[in-house]
Amino acid sequence: MLIGVIADDFTGASDIAITLAKGLPGEGGLKTAQYLGVPQQAASAEIEAGVIALKSRSIAASEAVVTSLAACQWLLDQGCKQIVFKYCSTFDSTAAGNIGPVADALAALLQQSAVVVCPAFPAMGRTLYQGHLFVHHQPLNESGMENHPLTPMKDADIRRVLAVQSVNKIGHIAWQQVAAGPQSLIDALAASAARGERLTVVDALDDQDLVTIGRACDGVRLLTGGSAIAQGLAHNFIARGEATGSAVAVPHIDGPEAILVGSCSNTTRKQIAIHARQHPVLMIAVDDVLAARVTSETLVAFILGHGGEAPLVYSSGDTAAVMAAQQQYGQMQVSQALDNLFADTARKLVAAGVRRIVVGGGETSGAVVSALDLGALTIGPEIDTGVPVLVSSGVQPIALALKSGNFGGEDFFARAVKTLRGD
Repeated sequence: MLIGVIADDFTGASDIAITLAKGLPGEGGLKTAQYLGVPQQAASAEIEAGVIALKSRSIAASEAVVTSLAACQWLLDQGCKQIVFKYCSTFDSTAAGNIGPVADALAALLQQSAVVVCPAFPAMGRTLYQGHLFVHHQPLNESGMENHPLTPMKDADIRRVLAVQSVNKIGHIAWQQVAAGPQSLIDALAASAARGERLTVVDALDDQDLVTIGRACDGVRLLTGGSAIAQGLAHNFIARGEATGSAVAVPHIDGPEAILVGSCSNTTRKQIAIHARQHPVLMIAVDDVLAARVTSETLVAFILGHGGEAPLVYSSGDTAAVMAAQQQYGQMQVSQALDNLFADTARKLVAAGVRRIVVGGGETSGAVVSALDLGALTIGPEIDTGVPVLVSSGVQPIALALKSGNFGGEDFFARAVKTLRGD
């Protein structure tokens, strides 16, 4: 294994996994596997990039540090020469968040200074300029992320956000130095390290900037960012002949399908409305879940009763409705109840023969894949930007698609089911 990734949620892990598996156009990528939590056994010898998916984004920082260090140690034991700490391209980290503490701990373990911090994902409209994160030309804190129910982003300046979280000095490298090419960035990172800046925010406006960052980080033990930060990393190993640049074949998976959605993002709600025009859809009310009027048996009966029709069940409501439920019942109680509902539903669906599952929302994806305990997942074709097909091993493999709330086109769910079918 050459590159190891520690991802703080399951959809983000899939996103960076497909980025490493694709590589740059005309070059190919790395043979990539995604692991659900820290594996208990060694990786297969042919794997060149390993992505460990943790459910650590919204847990206590101290717990996130422990699990992230354990993941890092396993990756190092597999031979990884480079570690990537992957977080959301909208950062999703409050003052009490864990991006800073985890980055600090990994930097100390790997003895790395001037660690790149770059959440930019231009293909999804997330860019970083003068240390400020933008979403489709709006500052992060004016993009709707300021109303996120779990991790509201009130500041677009990533330097200030990190300064509150980290015990280390924060640096910044402006876009002009990145645009000047890899050597300019290498020199800037060296100067940042010389100033004692352990975490260094690096601007990026387009994919070429991210490829430049990748080239400049050749030989660097640790970097951090959104999934797009990995675009140029495979190239370094392929150019030296350390990797083959070949793709992994994915088997066709037969069987019924289900779509489980727990995201309340505007993008996801639009996708659900589009899907409902031609497919059966069931909305779940939080009140009914907490009062046990809606259970996993309810969801399973609905899905199995509409086999082959791409049935979808969802708990998504508008932001106001979600916040009202959280205020009435408590944020953690609502989140835990929905996670448990979707997890139990997924287990029962697989036991009933469902073999293709599409999941919307990072927290929901984490709950589902944790419940299914599928082990290593093979990375298949890309359904939409940052969302690949994932296939489990075993006698009866499961095909999955894990979508972050804001990802995918309007017809994502129908296309995801079609891709999982192999159509």
